Amino acid sequence: MERGSLSKYSWIDFAFSVVGVFTFLVDWGSDVWVATEFYNQGDFFWFGVLLGLMVLSSVVVQMFSWFWLKYDRELPGFSSAQTPGGSVLFGDRVKLSCLLHVLQLGFLCRHISAIRQGFRVWWRKQEGSEYAVYLTHDLSMLRLIETFCESAPQLTLMIYVMLRTNKARTVQFVSIAASTTSIAWMVVDYHRSLRSFLPDKAKQGWGSSLIYFLWNLLLIAPRVATLALFSSVLPGYIGAHFILLWFVFVLWVWRQKTDFMDSVAGEWLYRATVGLIWYFSWFNVAEGQTRGRSIIYHSFVTVDGVILLVTWWCYRDPVQSEPYALALLIALPLTYLLGLLFKAIYYCCFHPKLWGPPVRDPGLPDDLPDADVSFRAFPIQDVTVSAQLVNKRMGRHATHFYSDQGVTRSTEYR
Repeated sequence: MERGSLSKYSWIDFAFSVVGVFTFLVDWGSDVWVATEFYNQGDFFWFGVLLGLMVLSSVVVQMFSWFWLKYDRELPGFSSAQTPGGSVLFGDRVKLSCLLHVLQLGFLCRHISAIRQGFRVWWRKQEGSEYAVYLTHDLSMLRLIETFCESAPQLTLMIYVMLRTNKARTVQFVSIAASTTSIAWMVVDYHRSLRSFLPDKAKQGWGSSLIYFLWNLLLIAPRVATLALFSSVLPGYIGAHFILLWFVFVLWVWRQKTDFMDSVAGEWLYRATVGLIWYFSWFNVAEGQTRGRSIIYHSFVTVDGVILLVTWWCYRDPVQSEPYALALLIALPLTYLLGLLFKAIYYCCFHPKLWGPPVRDPGLPDDLPDADVSFRAFPIQDVTVSAQLVNKRMGRHATHFYSDQGVTRSTEYR
């Protein structure tokens, strides 16, 4: 089968890398600010919860980053692979990379490495475009994980604290804005990264990107708000609710026989993380038609959200919640339904496949159904790096994510 080529690294990719570092630092800075405010105000419980979320998120992201470095290092030619002006990420410096991940700096180093490589390719016009793209692919997935492990729970916590105390400080609004921005940016960045694995794809227009962004935001926002409302009246039960749903989601992921990671331990870490992500939002992780799974998920989450919202309405303080209770009871379900409507509009009217012909393997007839369209494997490095190095992780996710558009996976990704 012929080999295509990935999208070339551009100034937009460089801009996304820079903004990614900026949002990462701002998000962490706002977390530290909020944690400091809680500590100074004597709210040690909330200080501990927020600190726990920050540590948990960081540890999970560093574990993924370390697993991927181990997998890549085992690929033929990885240790000796050189890009113009320097080596691949961490190269043979195993002890240094291990130390940086233990110190929770591995994710930040990946950002810096992506900017460094991107600057060489975009500004200095040096070779290494495919390697720069490779770095941004892994970063997009790590940002997805970091967002739903830390930003989404933190956003829920901040709203809960505001509802519980019936007051809000400036720092809380800043933290909510930072978390929301981080989630929104992750959605767009992750989608852009996955689309680069579609050979000769139709370009993602601004209108299509906007609709895609909106339906994700309109589905995530009411979900987070509903969880916060339920927590404000029955704080002792939100933990049990999360554990129960997380266990169901992890079991569902396991039943779909995912193969994202290259080791058993890594795969279970991935499944556990997907269970956490599904607690807030849906994305496809298994090959095949996804419409049925998506309907099951949204139906389940809708029923769960209605139960949580009704519970909040029954147990709320009528006097304290009078200014906003009825508005939230009406607005949150309507917002979620609006998100589902935007999702349907996206796939019916704005999806890029509607504006460009599907890509077929050489020799196949033009009248094949979309289910017979397949992905091709792509080398992720320049000729100076081993052609056997393939970012299988994002390639697999691309095939799974877009399998509902009738794409099947090539055996070269296995």
